Amino acid sequence: MAKKLFTTEAAVDGAMVEAAELMSEMLKARQDVNVSLVFADDVQVKMMQAIKALSEARSAMVGVHSELHEAQLRLGIRTKMVYKMKPSEASAVSTTTMREVG
Repeated sequence: MAKKLFTTEAAVDGAMVEAAELMSEMLKARQDVNVSLVFADDVQVKMMQAIKALSEARSAMVGVHSELHEAQLRLGIRTKMVYKMKPSEASAVSTTTMREVG
């Protein structure tokens, strides 16, 4: 379940980044074509509403994370410490074989 939680949190953060970059590009495009601030203002307002909704979703995910952590503690469930090596790290691990000496 933790993996799904972290994946969801990362997806919301990623969507916020993309939305902010889109807003930035929209503002630059308006300047590039040298049009008035009122041009496509309704679109910019909608974009800001979308960013606000993503921000609210992020806050909700923080709350979910906190509540799940609290439930975990109340149930006495301990966190598993699992480390998975990246493929690049796995190839760097060398193995030692025994050989006969003498």
